[in-house]
Amino acid sequence: MQAFVYNAQAARVLFGAGTLAQVEPEAQLLNMQRALVLCTPEQTAGAQRVAVLLGGKAIGVYGKAVMHVPIEAARAACDEARRLKADGLVAFGGGSTTGLAKAIALETGLPILAIPTSYAGSEMTSIYGITDGGIKKTGKDPKVLPRTVIYDPELTMSLPLGLSITSGMNALAHAAEGLYAQDRNPMTRLMAMEGIASLAVALPLVRTTSDHIEGRALALYGAWLCGSVLGSVGMALHHKLCHTLGGSFNLPHAEVHTVVLPHALAFNASAAAQAMADLAQSLRVSNGPLGVYLLAKNNGAAVALKDIGMKASDLDPAADLAVRQPYWNPRPFGPAQRDEIRELLQRAFDGDPPQYS
Repeated sequence: MQAFVYNAQAARVLFGAGTLAQVEPEAQLLNMQRALVLCTPEQTAGAQRVAVLLGGKAIGVYGKAVMHVPIEAARAACDEARRLKADGLVAFGGGSTTGLAKAIALETGLPILAIPTSYAGSEMTSIYGITDGGIKKTGKDPKVLPRTVIYDPELTMSLPLGLSITSGMNALAHAAEGLYAQDRNPMTRLMAMEGIASLAVALPLVRTTSDHIEGRALALYGAWLCGSVLGSVGMALHHKLCHTLGGSFNLPHAEVHTVVLPHALAFNASAAAQAMADLAQSLRVSNGPLGVYLLAKNNGAAVALKDIGMKASDLDPAADLAVRQPYWNPRPFGPAQRDEIRELLQRAFDGDPPQYS
């Protein structure tokens, strides 16, 4: 067996229906006495419920998390946390809320207790992203890794069906790229394959019966595993494209991951044969990238950038931005491959099936 390094993410995980009720003792374990509860404007009611469960350990609800964490929003949230003398953050919501908590933690060092209500997976990573001047900048810092994560599938029951599917596809993307990551290892491969397989079963269950608690639990389990993969290995082409399209063109996060993923996988297929075989096995299909495309399409997700707000006139500048500072990838995609990336984006824009090249 080839030598490898595996860095486990040091996080405490509570998983199961009804585990939200344990938020107060979990905050106590983190020595939180003045916890600031974070959420998006749409999830204020749920965040207020969390504050009630925290009792005297909650100092308020800050409901201003927004997509892609604009630097202005991050600064305002940091100011509020300092004003209230918060000693901890409770992030209630999806990737936008977790992202805001990470931005605050990056500046203040405050511990995070995350309570996901979607399948984003970012709660299992030390990766942060902040959008400044239309450019989304990412980095890694152990300070932003949530110390405790409460996975309660009951909290995902009200997640709208469309977002449930795209959020699940976003989670699947973390594991799919992890299969060919430069620093992949046997542990991340096991987690990736199990996470992908779980989501492949869960998403059709959720689409058929939105309040299917077992389907919701299986999707959340898959998202946890996929997020753990992302937290342990590096990102490649797919995430670079999505950071570009999301941060610079303000496309919705989960939806852009859903659309781009099969095309990024197809681009890398010739340089990542084992990863494609593992992906196909997990999905129980013969063609992994096509299987990903059909999993999204057959469960009602948009599969074209033009259908989620992208303009045709933005394709050329998007290709230019994507190749300017490329991430490591099994197949190069720097300035010399600009035209190939432009072709990939065109197929994603049109919603065509993924194409090997």
